[in-house]
Amino acid sequence: MNSYPPELLAQLAPVMFVAGLDAGPSTQPLSPTSAKGNDFGLLASRLREALQAQRKVAIWQPEKAKTFQVILVDKDIRFPPRKLVPPEDPTYSAAHSPLSPLTPSSPLHPDGLIAPIWIRKHTYLVPSVFVMFLRIYEFPASGATSPLDAPDANREREKEMEERKKDTELAAEVAQRKKGTNERGIKLTVVLMASRKMLDDPTLDTRLTFIRRQSGLDSRAALFVLSPVSQAELGEFVKSLQQALYEPALEYYTAHSKRVRRKRNRHSQANYINPVTGSTNIARPLRPEGWTVRYEYKMACFAEFRGEDEVALKHYQDAHSMLVVMFGSTAILPPRTKRWAEAKVLADCISLKIVKLYLYNNEHALALSHHNSHVRIFNDFSRGWGIGEETFEYWSWLARQHRVLAELLEQGTRSTLTIPVHRPVTSANTNLAASLHNGSARAPPGMLETETIRSLGINPSHALQHSGFYYFMAAKCTETRRERFLAALEIEVSPTPTEGFPLSPDCRASEFAESSHVVTWLCERKESRPLDHYLRITLTSFALQLYTKAYELFKKHTVVDPQNPTQSRLTLWIAYRIAQTYYDSTKYDMAIRFFERIATIYRRENWDALLQPLLSTWYACARELGDIELSIKLLIEMLGHHIIVNPTTDAANAEESNSVEEDLLAILKISKSTVPSSDEPLVVDLSESQPICELWPRVQFFAHLMLDSVDHNVVFWTPEANIGQPGAFQLSLVAPKGICISSLPISTLSIHFSHRQSPLIIRHQHAEDATPSSYKLINLGHISTSSEQPEDMTANLRWEMGDCFILFGSVSSDSPTTIKIDKLVLTLEEEKWTIKIPIVLSAPRRHTSNPKWLTSVNPPQFLPMKREASFLDVRHRSHNLAISLAHESPAYLNEEYPITIEITNIDDRPFDVVVNVLIPPTEIDGAVNTIILGDERSSNFIKGVPFGVISPGDNAVKTLYLANSGAAGDRVVDISVQSRATDSVVDPAEPELDDMTETTRMLVVPTVDPLRFVQTISYRRGLDPWPGLADLNTFDGDRWNPIRTSEALVNTRIECAGPSSLQVESITFERQEHERAKFIECSADSAGASPSEYYPGDEISHVCRLALASPEDDDDETLVPSSGNYRIMWRRLQKDGTFGSLSSTTISLPALQPPIEGLVALLSIPSPATLHVPIPLSLTIRNYHPSRSANVVVTLELDASDGFIVAGLRNGRLPILMPGDEEKFTWKLIPIECGHVKLPHIKVVDKRPIFTGGTEPTADMVTKGEMVKIVDVRLAPPLLPSSGQPAPNLQGEIGTVLVLP
Repeated sequence: MNSYPPELLAQLAPVMFVAGLDAGPSTQPLSPTSAKGNDFGLLASRLREALQAQRKVAIWQPEKAKTFQVILVDKDIRFPPRKLVPPEDPTYSAAHSPLSPLTPSSPLHPDGLIAPIWIRKHTYLVPSVFVMFLRIYEFPASGATSPLDAPDANREREKEMEERKKDTELAAEVAQRKKGTNERGIKLTVVLMASRKMLDDPTLDTRLTFIRRQSGLDSRAALFVLSPVSQAELGEFVKSLQQALYEPALEYYTAHSKRVRRKRNRHSQANYINPVTGSTNIARPLRPEGWTVRYEYKMACFAEFRGEDEVALKHYQDAHSMLVVMFGSTAILPPRTKRWAEAKVLADCISLKIVKLYLYNNEHALALSHHNSHVRIFNDFSRGWGIGEETFEYWSWLARQHRVLAELLEQGTRSTLTIPVHRPVTSANTNLAASLHNGSARAPPGMLETETIRSLGINPSHALQHSGFYYFMAAKCTETRRERFLAALEIEVSPTPTEGFPLSPDCRASEFAESSHVVTWLCERKESRPLDHYLRITLTSFALQLYTKAYELFKKHTVVDPQNPTQSRLTLWIAYRIAQTYYDSTKYDMAIRFFERIATIYRRENWDALLQPLLSTWYACARELGDIELSIKLLIEMLGHHIIVNPTTDAANAEESNSVEEDLLAILKISKSTVPSSDEPLVVDLSESQPICELWPRVQFFAHLMLDSVDHNVVFWTPEANIGQPGAFQLSLVAPKGICISSLPISTLSIHFSHRQSPLIIRHQHAEDATPSSYKLINLGHISTSSEQPEDMTANLRWEMGDCFILFGSVSSDSPTTIKIDKLVLTLEEEKWTIKIPIVLSAPRRHTSNPKWLTSVNPPQFLPMKREASFLDVRHRSHNLAISLAHESPAYLNEEYPITIEITNIDDRPFDVVVNVLIPPTEIDGAVNTIILGDERSSNFIKGVPFGVISPGDNAVKTLYLANSGAAGDRVVDISVQSRATDSVVDPAEPELDDMTETTRMLVVPTVDPLRFVQTISYRRGLDPWPGLADLNTFDGDRWNPIRTSEALVNTRIECAGPSSLQVESITFERQEHERAKFIECSADSAGASPSEYYPGDEISHVCRLALASPEDDDDETLVPSSGNYRIMWRRLQKDGTFGSLSSTTISLPALQPPIEGLVALLSIPSPATLHVPIPLSLTIRNYHPSRSANVVVTLELDASDGFIVAGLRNGRLPILMPGDEEKFTWKLIPIECGHVKLPHIKVVDKRPIFTGGTEPTADMVTKGEMVKIVDVRLAPPLLPSSGQPAPNLQGEIGTVLVLP
């Protein structure tokens, strides 16, 4: 930012003058006996440090703290006059400021806008607050006196008179200073320094009041008292002092703004008188537009003094807009004048202020938009002024705009500014698009279009970036400026300034070479060239500084990601521009250092378009430094890139351009001046060079590699070969078609095979081709692993442009290996130079197509190879073994399923065979699989089961057992047979030499259930009497509780479901105890233990009877888990009539869940009966409900037609029936007729109704109650419904009694 006046760019803050803190702040001489003189000197020193540390002058200061720009001055300082005449002069009211354009002696007269001295005036010459430090007088203390002595009246009188005299003098001094500050509206504040003893003096308040009144100080924030305090307390005092004076400072600048606004309004209404046309000597006054710019700028500055950034921004924008209007009219601001140059500087400074205020408010887009708008507007103006893009002055101004913006951003980022991140947020956009696609969301109007536009990205020029980007832009503009400057120096300059450089004498130089006197000096003395050289060097130095700054900032803001190194490519490009600038400034050694580092990355990332100019410039640097070996290396690398040294675009002079080949030959043939540095051959290692894909029109499968000057391709006919078996190959070498290499002194071509230690050498021998063709075939014969040195071959190694050499032959190996051509080495020999150029064939290649095999030369025909054909795998001859897997499908669950593995050697060599078995995981639920082979047993993998050495024609057999459990389904078994030759030597360091062959088989074994079963459950009530609720035995946990018991009958039907017959050895029931289940009996216990044979489809059934106890509480689980299982031992009947191994199947009883009942009446009566013989009729009412009591009413209705006489209760109410309790009724019945006699009608009613849902019981519900089921226990059997099934209604279904005579 040194290009502009610092006053126009600095952040403005309220100014405070501080006086009285010089070396001697005291107003009285210190007595020799005073020990506190040094205290006040130290206090003054600390005050100076504390005040000056509050705020420094800087361009970037966004903080809004109540601090001042403090300036230490003398107490007698004089302010600059407001007007040139004294106030007593009659013309004082009509006079103007010394800096006004209306004052003839002003530097702005008659049409100037704003001078930097005006800002300097308000920042260094005129304050808003004046603080004066003074020492209050303290009467010297007397000698040592006793506290008991009486006060000395004369001394007290003398003290009072002396203090009054000194206070009057101090008040007069303050009043004199107050008079000067009042004239300008400046707040005056006095700080009196006193000792701590003086603070306890009772007369201090009276003295301070006297001083304030005598001096005319304000009553608010005008007088302070300070004693020597600590550093921390002093800081608090300075802070409170600034806070107290901040409001008066704002009032001072507000008053200035109001005064300037009134002046602006007066000037905007005044009429402008245009001077007489043709009077060039008459000075033109400032136009109303100029006055508007002047007053808007002043109001913006005063608003900035007050800290009102938004108000300042508005005034700066108005001033900038009016300046644009003025520049648009040559009548207002004629180009190439002094005022035009001043206005241009002012516009740039105001633009930078606007950008800064936008950035204070984090409005990055607006800041960048204004910067771009300012550049675009003045770019258009520059064309009209004759300093457009074709002049170096324009590029100087544009570089300055980018540089000051970069410096502003750099200062901001060091403080509080945060550069926005412009990475697109894809998650929200993706979710929105997915919702719209699925129809689950509806986009607001215009939102979809906005999201679509955002997804397209943003223009980098519309997004604020870090300062390095703008330093880079400034450097680019500086380079363009240098080019324009050098072009201008080449033009023959005429004596007339208008025919020379398009610059005026009034243009202001910002750094160099732009000022008019420099240009005029060049025009007048063009024969003198030292300044030309100086300007070239200076411009290059500036570009280097800007590029270096941009490079450092790009490195700082680049996130280093090892997985994505492309993020630093722009930083690398800047480094390349630095190297290019070093080259332009003739610092070739520095340029080479950068080129070495940059070229490594460009080669690795295949940036050929960037590498080509880099190599050309690098070679030029090496040539200037006289580095012959480096020049040779670069020229050889440039051969592959088809680079032409010093190319010319003029067709007439095209023959004068030097090719790379000619330069290389010139270096090699001048033996006297180009002597190798050593006797060793010069090796040009180009392995890091990356290819650029270019398909040759005639040979489509040869991809043009840029590692070297000769393209290459290797194709093997077969991918594999056995030991000793030859494999055919073709090696193609294609000369570049864009550059000629036929003159290169290639002496030998060495081909390095991976399976040989010594290379195959082809020496050059010139020979004329009998039939000229682009394809030249060279037969290399058979190449084996023999250690004998093969005979050197000869061929013509001079390639014309586009020639293709096809080297073909065959290779073989005596041991397993991978044969490929590691590299080719071209050897160049000329005079004393021997240069070796290795060509690494395994280097990465881009855009390579499928390899092709040349089958015919005339015409050229190719056979595509749809595989990787650049190598040949040599392996041992495969072992010939016959593997047989025999088994009877399907397998049964829970059996050891036999699989016979038979291995037969049908080879002519004996092999040592081992077998590995793997059973992979399955997705079948609950499947647990086990494999057994020999002595090994595992659930997943058995490794290395030996089958022994199998001689030719012999076989080995072993049985693999597969045991499966869980659900039925297919099981997969992987069997690996590894055979190794008996004479093979196992070397862990070289596993490829091991003569071992692995043969795999995958066996899918379907697995089914051998037995299928169906189980049915029925429940019935227990008829045993219940013990009373008070019976203590019911509380014994070790005893079976018969309350609310029921019985479960589980019928299990077992079917032979497999395709093979089974021999069932035994069926046993295994009990499992449970607190709520009690085993009674099972039919399997009485079955015989003799084996039985079952065919597919045969069935067998077993019944198990269990007693179940009801839960004691409602919260208890009603489900009773399995109480036992059937274990069936069986054998499978094989196809040969034998039985397999003994297997077992377990069938568990199902979980039991008896239904829960409420109130039940059980009716019992003997049958048959005898006529006229009494029989008992019993009715037992049981409450099965776990928590609800019952209010039961029993009614027996006897009809005249009934065949019984009844003795007993006819209608009665039972006591409250508690949960788990029962009551029993008994009647005597006397039959009076024979036959099947119907029993009397009995009705049982529960008067306690059941209602749900919170509804109050109705009267009808209370009166009628709920009917209770009556169950005749004679019905065989009294079954209960299963859980989840509705209970049958047994009311009224009571049987009859057979009465016999």
